[in-house]
This record gives sequence, C-alpha cells and structure tokens, in this order.
Amino acid sequence: MRGGKRNQGLPDDLWTKCHQCDELIHSLDLKQHNHVCPNCGNHFLLPSRERIALLADPDSFEEMDHALFSANPLGFSNYPEKIDSMREKTELNDAVVTGRATIDGFPVALAVMDFKFFAGSMGSVVGEKITRAIETATKEKRAIIIVSASSGARMQEGMLSLMQMAKTCGALSRHQEASLPYFSILTHPTTGGVTASFATIGDINLAEPGCMIGFAGPRVIKETTHQDLPKGFQTAEFMLQHGLVDAIVDRKNLRPKIAEILAYLMPKS
Repeated sequence: MRGGKRNQGLPDDLWTKCHQCDELIHSLDLKQHNHVCPNCGNHFLLPSRERIALLADPDSFEEMDHALFSANPLGFSNYPEKIDSMREKTELNDAVVTGRATIDGFPVALAVMDFKFFAGSMGSVVGEKITRAIETATKEKRAIIIVSASSGARMQEGMLSLMQMAKTCGALSRHQEASLPYFSILTHPTTGGVTASFATIGDINLAEPGCMIGFAGPRVIKETTHQDLPKGFQTAEFMLQHGLVDAIVDRKNLRPKIAEILAYLMPKS
C-alpha cells in the first residue's frame, strides 16, 4: 500500500500474520497445515466444515438440521439483520454444524461449533441442534463428539440462551445412562455458558494447544478479584495441570487420538 491507495487486484487475504510468532504465512500454506502456523505451531480458528473434513472418514458425514436458524424471540434491535449478515458471510445458518459420521469406521454424531458465526455464541438454535445430535447419538448407539469454539451464551436471546445449558447437559446425562461415550474437544476460545455446561463434562476432554478455556475473560476476573492471575491462566496447558482436560492434542493428531480411544470404548463387533 503506497500513497494511501490499495494495490489494485491484490487479494486482501493472501497473507496471514501469526499473532504468536509474527510470521507472515501464505494463505495456501496455512490451509495445507490445517490452519496451524508452520513456524510456531499456533492453532488458528478452523471453520466448522474444514474441521469435519479433518475428523470424519471421507464421504461419511451426513448433516442434520441444516435448515434451522434463529428467530428474534425478544425483539432485540437489529438482531435479524445481524443473523442475515452472518449467514451470508459464513454460508452457515447458525454457529454449529451437526450430523452423523464415522471415524475410523466407528459410528459417531458430530456437533462442531464455528466461532466465525456470531463469535460461536450459543442461542436457542445452537442448543437445539446440539441436543438433537446428542439424542440421535443415544438412539442410534453412537459416540457423541462436540467441538467447542464459543464466546458463550448469546445475549440477544436472553434466558432462552441460558436454557440451552441445562437442555444440552440433560441430553448428555441420558447419553451417559446409555453407557455411550462423549468426547468434548475444546478449541480456541471456549468460554462463558458453553464452558459452564457441555464443554467441560465430557467422558474425555481433549484440548488443542494454547487454546483459551474459561468462564469469564482474564481481564474481567482480574478486575473483579483485584489479584494478579497465575502465569498461563485459562490456557489449555494450565487446565491440563489442574485436571480440567485429559490431554492436549495437536490438530493433526486429533482424529487418530479419537479413533484410538473409540477402539477401547466402542470396540467393533
């Protein structure tokens, strides 16, 4: 950019700067590395459909409840316009994609949140889709895998958003009673009502390296408690040391790790 004018014909998204090591990464290289910095290993946000392609066996994913999208139950100002804008920008109807799939031949139901849709916030549609995915997994004797990336409950839907915390956990309780496994995959960031509900109650809790996990942000906590926070507070590594997550798994190793655990929990007949 020279003289205050943008170069004509040069794509805006050709290069991405890693906020961890300041390396400039070509967009093609970043995509080929599953949105992981090849220099320092920093894990960038991963779109939900690319996440599904990374986890599920080829051509095994069958999407469910695609047509559901949020209404405006509280009459919140400009909320429908924001939803329409998000739908156009992301080509998603809401902040989670759900469906049936297999991983190394094991039957699973997937619910993959997408932070790029309204910061992955959980409204009534997100909670409903996740609940339906869990209930499908229970009925069809599948493992349920939920990948979280969320800013928490969606304030534009008020109490209806908060209700989803109890609804999803209730469905997971019935899934557990059926002796079926639940994998929770925590990615950057996992916060708010999602952390306080389904994201942290998996039979197996796995996290990506360096991801933020917490209820409120560190700045809010520090201002509330008036105390200095421990080094690395609210990172996956901190949570592993304190028992909230069972393992930290690099993105490229996530599918084989899940398949390995499924072989113990759901042996093939």
